[in-house]
Amino acid sequence: MIERLCVRDVGFRVICGGNTPDHVTIARFRAQMTDVAEELFAQVLMLCARLGLGRLGVVAMDSVKISSNASLAANRSADGLRKAAAEQAVADAARVAARAAAAAHAACDAAEDAEFGPEHRADAVPAELGEPSARAARISQALAELEAETEAARAADDAVAARKTARAQNKTARRDALVADHRRRRDESGSAIKGKPPAEIRVEMLARNLGQARAAQQAEIDAYDRRRTGRAPAPVEQYSMVKRVRLAWERAVTETVAAHQQSETEPVTAAPASGGSRRRGGERKRNITDPASRMMPLRGGGWLQGFNCQAVTSTDGLIIATTVGNNPNDATAFATTMAAAVAAATLLDTHQPDRAQPFAPQDNSAGIGILLADTGYLSHHNLTAPGPDRLIAIGKTRAVDNAATRTPAQGPPPPEATPLQAMAHRLRTPEGHTLYKQRSHIAETPFGHAKHNLGFRRFTSRGLDRATAEFSFHALVHNLIKAINTAPLTPTTC
Repeated sequence: MIERLCVRDVGFRVICGGNTPDHVTIARFRAQMTDVAEELFAQVLMLCARLGLGRLGVVAMDSVKISSNASLAANRSADGLRKAAAEQAVADAARVAARAAAAAHAACDAAEDAEFGPEHRADAVPAELGEPSARAARISQALAELEAETEAARAADDAVAARKTARAQNKTARRDALVADHRRRRDESGSAIKGKPPAEIRVEMLARNLGQARAAQQAEIDAYDRRRTGRAPAPVEQYSMVKRVRLAWERAVTETVAAHQQSETEPVTAAPASGGSRRRGGERKRNITDPASRMMPLRGGGWLQGFNCQAVTSTDGLIIATTVGNNPNDATAFATTMAAAVAAATLLDTHQPDRAQPFAPQDNSAGIGILLADTGYLSHHNLTAPGPDRLIAIGKTRAVDNAATRTPAQGPPPPEATPLQAMAHRLRTPEGHTLYKQRSHIAETPFGHAKHNLGFRRFTSRGLDRATAEFSFHALVHNLIKAINTAPLTPTTC
């Protein structure tokens, strides 16, 4: 496509200066740009800084799920991977015979090349796509990673179960000790002791009281049967005292059973490993086309096979930092992305132009003023990690708006407030709420432009490193377009 446009499209021909690249050259650039994409992104940032771009007073972080060059249908469970490996082994064995015939043809071709000269073709299939063993290698890689992850998850589940069991046993032991101590003190005093007794003791006491109330009422009934005079007493189970004591006894029994069930049957859940494969239908899966990609849940429902891409954007729409990962949880990428943004801010500050130039912004200050992020990045670690000041939402945008409108706050948070309480207080202040309302426009505009205007919805390469390079390349192109449309490009700035 690019090669054809460089021949037919006037704009592409002007950019190339008449030197049309072969599609092999373009493919080689895409394959080899992984090592230089980060450096090229930094150079574009420096160019933008010399043009006065990069207003860092307020920056925003957000994420977007981008499809990988792989299909959801290519995901396999451990059994599916073993079956695919067996089928591939049969196919490889069948190709051994074909290679013998191919060797004879190659010898014939070599003889013809020696006689007539080698034929240079530009449409040769890359070795990594034409070699059938590459698929077997990907299957083996996916199976090995999935088995290792499953074993790690099983070990984590066992460890959590052991901690839960030990905690339940300790709780039961403390409960038994409490009951024994209460009985000992009651026996030593010879009478009821002050304070609410444990539920087990209350059950015993109420059971004794229930028996006494029933016996007393039965005695009244027996006396009435002998004399047959006066008002007939109520049946034993309908007597008010018996009903009241029985209700109290049933409540005490329920409390005792609930306490034991809570300590013995507490649910055991282990946190998912960072970057672990998603479970759909309760089974871990890996992709045999791109083992580095993961199944990502979408906000509106459904799944996407791809990567989770992070970007930090300045107030004037410049993407200053990007990261790509395969963990759908945004909170795990916050620290890494923030560190990249801090490094980019230092680079931008170093190359800022003289404020006397007409295109230089007058409101730039050194470093990041404040970083905005939505509730997907909320965690205690992200609230307290060293770095620039930040506002991380503690709920959905509507909840943040409602809290700031209905229960506004003033001034700094209380000194005894936890990090979460302090953040909630800041978001309810007029200043904090006004700042956070800028997040959506700053952070989500580049993603909307990329998906809907540029059609960037899928990576064309495979693997985490290539996806990272491709996303960085997209970001630097975005920044170049921003520079062209915002400030004049001159030989001095370039």
